[in-house]
Order: sequence, then C-alpha cells, then structure tokens
Amino acid sequence: MKQRSSSDISNMHLSSDVVNESDDNDEEMGQTSISPSINASGNELLREEEIDELLMHKKRVNRIDRIGPPSDAKSLEKLSPKRSNILSSVSINETCSGSSGFARNEKRAEKTQMLKNKISRDDGQLMVERDTRILMEKNYTGSSSDEEESNEPAEQRLLGVPRKKKKYKTVPITVTRIYFVAILLFVFLGLFFWKKTWSKTSVSNFQLLKNNGTTPFAPTTILISLDGFRADFLHKGITPRLGSLVKEGASPPYMRPSFPSVTFPNHYTLVTGLYPESHGIVGNRFWDKELKEEFFHTGSSALDPKWWGGEPLWVTAEKQGMKTAIHMWPGSEAHIMDIKPTYLDKYDGKLSLSKKADRILELLDMPGYVNDDTTLIRPQLIAAYVPNVDADCHLYGPESNEVLATIHEVDSMLEKVFVGLEKRNLTNIVNLVIVSDHGMATTDVSRMIQLEDLIDLDEVEHIDGWPLYGLHPKGEINEIYGRLSTLAEENENFKVYLKDSNMPERFHFSNNHRIAPLWIVPNTGWAIATKKEFDVKESIQKGIQYHPRGLHGYDNEHPLMRAIFIAKGPSFKKVPNSLLEPFQNIEVYNIICDTLGLEPLSNNGTMRLPLVPTRQNGSEDNESMKFNPEFKSDSVTLTQSIPSSGMPTSSESMSSSTQIPKIPASELHETAAVPEASKSPEIDTSWMSEKQKELLEWLRANADDMKSWLNDLAAGN
Repeated sequence: MKQRSSSDISNMHLSSDVVNESDDNDEEMGQTSISPSINASGNELLREEEIDELLMHKKRVNRIDRIGPPSDAKSLEKLSPKRSNILSSVSINETCSGSSGFARNEKRAEKTQMLKNKISRDDGQLMVERDTRILMEKNYTGSSSDEEESNEPAEQRLLGVPRKKKKYKTVPITVTRIYFVAILLFVFLGLFFWKKTWSKTSVSNFQLLKNNGTTPFAPTTILISLDGFRADFLHKGITPRLGSLVKEGASPPYMRPSFPSVTFPNHYTLVTGLYPESHGIVGNRFWDKELKEEFFHTGSSALDPKWWGGEPLWVTAEKQGMKTAIHMWPGSEAHIMDIKPTYLDKYDGKLSLSKKADRILELLDMPGYVNDDTTLIRPQLIAAYVPNVDADCHLYGPESNEVLATIHEVDSMLEKVFVGLEKRNLTNIVNLVIVSDHGMATTDVSRMIQLEDLIDLDEVEHIDGWPLYGLHPKGEINEIYGRLSTLAEENENFKVYLKDSNMPERFHFSNNHRIAPLWIVPNTGWAIATKKEFDVKESIQKGIQYHPRGLHGYDNEHPLMRAIFIAKGPSFKKVPNSLLEPFQNIEVYNIICDTLGLEPLSNNGTMRLPLVPTRQNGSEDNESMKFNPEFKSDSVTLTQSIPSSGMPTSSESMSSSTQIPKIPASELHETAAVPEASKSPEIDTSWMSEKQKELLEWLRANADDMKSWLNDLAAGN
C-alpha cells in the first residue's frame, strides 16, 4: 500500500469536513442539492439584509426624543421576539461556518452583537418613553381607557402590527349634516327673496315690503308738527281725531320741549335728536361772534347751511338711499350738508289746511320703485309743518275762541289724512306721528317789564332772543350781572343767568359760542320789551293791550310749555288704558329712524323702539290747567263757526257768529274709533311666479315642522 503524505491527509480531512457540512445542510434544507459555496453565499446575503433592516430601524428610532435610562438586552426579546430570533440565527450560522472564514465570521458576529445591544438599548428607551408619556397624560387628564387604547404599545409598532382604526359615532355627524343642509337651504331661499325685494325698494337696508292690496309699500312714516299746540289743548273736547289717536296709539301725557322753547331750535331738535347747544340753532334770533353775523329765522341768511349743525332726518334718510318729502319744515330749504330732500315744499303761509292734507295723500299715491327709469318714486319719510295754531295763539292768545276754532280745523285736517289712509288700506302699513314744538302762555299788560328799567342799552352791543333776552355787553359782564342780580332779588318775575356760571344744567344751554354770555329770563306769562317796542306805563294809562297775546320761549319744564307726541301705526303697539312716560323731544329723531329702519347719527336721545307704556290712562298731570282760570274742563263754547268741510283758515272762520254745540270733555275718549281696514297687510308676492308662491307657502307651512323634527332628532341622540 502506498503511503500518503501529510498534505494529502490534510486535504482529505478538509474534503471530508466540507462533505459532512454539505450533508448536514442538505438534511436541514430538505435534502436540497445546493453546493456548499452557494449555500454559504446565500447565508451571508441574508445576514447582510437583516443587518441593513436593523440599521434602518435604528435610524427611525433615533428620531424620537429619548427619555429615561436604557433597558437591558432582555427587553429586546420581550419587545420583539422575531428580531431577537433573527439575530440569534445569524449568530449561529456564523458560528457554523467553515474554519476558513472563522476570523471574518467572528468579526461579523462581534458587529452583530453590538447592533443587537444598541437596538435593545434603543427599544428599551422607546418603552420608557411610552410609559412616561402615558403616565404624564394620566396625571394631566385623569386617565381614561380611550386614551390608553389610543397609545398603542411600541411592540406593535415595531412588529408591524396594523393599527386598529378608532370607531367614531356617526349619529352626531349625521345630525350636524342635516342642520347644515337645512341652514344652507334657508339661506339660499332668503337670499333669493332678498334679491327680489331689493329691486323693489330704494331703501339701502333690507326690509320686506307690505302690500295694501294694490301696491307694495316699503316702511313709511308721516311726521306732522303742529306749531304751538299745547298739551292741554287735547282736553278741550274739540279734537275727536286726536283723541282717537291717543286712545288707539302710543302717547305720553305730554312731551317736554328743549330750552329755549321757541320754534326753530325745537323743530331742528325734533329732526336731529340734538339739544340746541349741540346743533347750533340756539334761538329764532342770535348773534354769532365768530362769524360776526346775526341769524334771523325769517331772513334769507337763515337758508345758509353754515348755521345748521347736526344731521336732520331727511339727510339721514337720503344718505341711506331713502326718498323723502319735506313740506315747509323749518331748516329744510337750507341744503344742509349739500343734500336736499327728494321732494321739497317751500314755506307758504297762505296754504290752507285742506291743501296740506291733499299734499300728504298725493305723496302717498306716488308709485313705488319699478326700475331705474322711474322718475317719481313714493317717499318713505313725509314731514309736514303746520303753523296755524302758533300763528293764531300769537295773534289772539291761546285761550281765545279764534284759537279754539283753529285747533278744531287742525284736527279736521288730521281726520282727512287718517281717512285717506283708511281708504288706501294703509293704517297698518304707514306710521302716523303727530308732534308739537312747544306750548303757549297768555300775555297781559299787567305782566310786563320794561328792559330800560333793568339795564342801560348803551352798555349792550347785541341782544338775542325773545321774550327772554340774551345780552352781549360791551364792557365788564360781571358788573352788569351784579346789578341785574340785585334787581332780580327785588322783582321775582325774572331771573338772571351767566352762561358759564349759574345757567341751570337741565337747560343744556351753555356749550356753544353762539349763546350770549348773560341772560334775562322772565317767568312764564311775563314779557320784557323795550320802550321802542312797547311803552308799558303809557299803555297801562291808555288801556292798550300788549301784542303778541300769546308767548313762548320760557322754562321748558313749565306746564304751559308742554308739547304733544301721538303715534299710531305698525311700529307702535298700544297697551289698553296706558300711556308712555313723558320724555323730551330729543328722543323723536331716534324713534322716527327706527320706524323706517334707518341707522341714526349719534345724538342726545336714548329712547329706541319699542315704546313701553308704564302709566295708567287718566293719571296724567293736568297742572297746566291751573294757569288758565278761564278754562272750563266740562265744556267749551265758541262764537266762531267750525265748518265740517273745506277747513278754511281761522281768519276765514272769524266772519261767522254761529255757535258751536258744547262738547263735554268726558266724551273725548268715547269717540267711536274708525274701524281698522279689514284686510291685514301681507308680504308682497306680486312679483313672484306661481311656482315661487307655492314654494313660499310650502316653506311657511313646513318651517315649524322642520324645526320640531330637528330638535327631536337632536334630543334623541
């Protein structure tokens, strides 16, 4: 036998080992016939893929902020048994490799062990982070099972277990969707009707039109001022129409004018809501020391807009897109703020009361807005001035038969206007507001003060006002004030005020440079005159009566200066047998704006609609009657005729001597009210098609049902 060398023996052992290893692998792989070199190469490839996967996982873990100490290697097996087994198998395979790659396999095993330790440490940190976060959330929110379920274990994320989606309740979402769809539907329909209605009116703010049966009407208000109509004139038993309006509408026992209680300041206060000291018309006559000019209410200079501050009603309305018609109202011809009323009637003292009523109804009969080519569009604000009572009170005195006849004529004019509203089915569509600017007091030669007896006129540069006197002294004011104060202590029939010192705060008559620095204010019913105007001593000796026979301008809170406010219409809800509390005329501007849906300019008034009655009817204070000894509350006898039609002026009625039947005051509130129009106002649908009308009716019929259904659905869920 041939002897083998040691090298041959070594090669044989190596071949035997390879064969044995191959056989073992074949058995483990199901007896597959894969060569040892290919098997080793495949194992190496698998190991590197696993290592790459672990490295990628480590990068993802490193993105999380680490808190707490690292865990030991055992946590890896608990955290991810699958990866632990993979690393173990890699280590075993490396150990079972051939001896030729022992050093290389040992290095790889060391590298694998390092990765294994790092991953164990990182996974341990992840578990500590998760546990710490859960503990903090429990301490903050008072742990809930829902929150614990939402914080899924880190093991599931590492093992790739699909995250379970949280099931939300769908019922609230469904109800919300129903509400949302319903709201969208109503908004869409509202915008549709708004667009249609917008094209039918000139008002800048949205309001539904009302229909009187023949034509659509936007909100409309008629404001009528009865100059000089004292509050107690309502109780003389000769104003049945005004009495019915008081009974059916909203009114206080009286309305307080502003100081001074004269025509121009108060008429401008009515339409601006400002005290005279705020709007600048501080009297019928006054001196402006800055302009070095005098304002006189009947002069042409009074039409200059520089005198008129504030914003009157017609300017407020025109600026907001509303048409206005102003009939002879003081200040309306001044083109204030360069804005004129759409329709302007200049002052005409000869115009009869009957024609005034016709003019108001004529304005109501104008067509509404049709399109941009419409030339004559019905105004929504109609303001009319009636001077007759004031004129006759000055001429004859407030207690004269002539004035009583004029009062009845004015009431007849209002009756004609109201009957016109009824015939047009507008009593529940149009607001009718009756006001006055002040009251009136009777004068007498026995209640006269000669101005020269109080002050040397050579010491005065300008004199404002009447019957009260505003003085602009040439010299030292305090010296003149001292002398006048001494005289006022001796004669209690007048008072003296310094504008910047002792002027009563309730007058609101200090904060304007147009107000004279020194004022002499006579008591109500007293008059002051210069000798040039009226010589008191001579007149008493000759029995000459002082004219005017009626005066105003006194303390605005005196009962004889009280004015009226009477309103009836859709904006004024009547509470039976009740009255409003008395208020000052600065409130009228806001009230009229509210009836028309206008945004008022800032003013001194505070009242807004709705007006809430608080007094019982019959509890009003009739203190003003105490100053009229000739007034009889049970009846009134006139010597002038009061025609039932035609309504001539008081001067025309004086030519007759027919006696008027007595009208007991107790019957004032027993006057039968004129029946309301049978047809109630409704939303204008004349522009709609039949389908649109059907849709509107369906919405009306089902709106409440839908609301109830939605509420029940929400309550059930």
